[in-house]
Amino acid sequence: MADGSPPGVDLDALATWAAVGLPQAEPPFTGHRITGGRSNITVQVVDARGVAYVVRRPPLHGVLPTAHDMGREHRIIAALGPTGVPVPDALAMCDDTDVLGAPFYVMGFVEGTVLNDASTAEAALDPDGRDRAGATLIDALVALHAVDPDEVGLGDLAKKDEYVARQLRRWHRQVEQSRQRDLPAVDRVHDLLAAHVPPQREGRIVHGDFRLGNCIVGPDGAVRAVLDWELCTLGDPLADLGYVLATWARPDDDRVPDPTGPTLLPGFAERDTLLARYARASGRAVDAVDFYVAFSLWRLACILEGVYARALARAQGDTGVDPEVFRRRVDDSVALAEEHATRFAAQG
Repeated sequence: MADGSPPGVDLDALATWAAVGLPQAEPPFTGHRITGGRSNITVQVVDARGVAYVVRRPPLHGVLPTAHDMGREHRIIAALGPTGVPVPDALAMCDDTDVLGAPFYVMGFVEGTVLNDASTAEAALDPDGRDRAGATLIDALVALHAVDPDEVGLGDLAKKDEYVARQLRRWHRQVEQSRQRDLPAVDRVHDLLAAHVPPQREGRIVHGDFRLGNCIVGPDGAVRAVLDWELCTLGDPLADLGYVLATWARPDDDRVPDPTGPTLLPGFAERDTLLARYARASGRAVDAVDFYVAFSLWRLACILEGVYARALARAQGDTGVDPEVFRRRVDDSVALAEEHATRFAAQG
């Protein structure tokens, strides 16, 4: 491996591959890991002319079957590029595991800030910028859900119907494969949700992890690009809306799924404001949103349990993050999920 190469991305090997796979780049490369994500490894590389690119690949180990599909993620970004959805340019895909030890893809670098936490948001945005971030996040979500998957070549990405039921099965199975401890609340909420799934009215492109922490914003707060499409599928668009609201913590919340979340700062819109903007712009009924918030929090708990397992195994190298942070987030997320699921079920 080249000296100074980030974990998982050998810069010399990347340079050799780029001669054919990314001919517009001019090696040698320098690079550094882009922190903040807890699943796939994302690295910014800069060529000899100062042009920046982003390389994305799976974790070093601990990869579950059907997870971390780089080709699928690259395909989605490429298909959405010509639409109104803000995404980075999809530049190249490599299936040859001899290059970096796993499939990877390269996308264009988008200048801006990823609002991973409150301290980053406070440094990057004033109150007006924070308000604009919420508004443009919802606008990007409306744009995504306006795309007909068949028209952009993604109609065969997945089944469109019974999205929530499929997701409940998938993530319950995933958490069973990666769990490090007994999680009775996860099982309990799963059963409660499965018994009260609202009818699905349409099948659209669902990002699966749509939140500020997966977007690049400009200095004015406007969303410039939506990132991290690894969980994208087809299904019920209201699941994305539920996830935005589930992860949109506010300062007066008693319990939050992420104690460092950016929206804990003043200046960000309230959840009711975001909900109203989505309903008005999309024309969709949002009366069952409490179910989708509960579902999103439960699924987040399952995802975080996998992150917790990878953190214990150091599957992304030594990130310096205490795995117990993720254990506590799992517990808080599933507790919130149970509150929302119970309230929705009581509504009949």
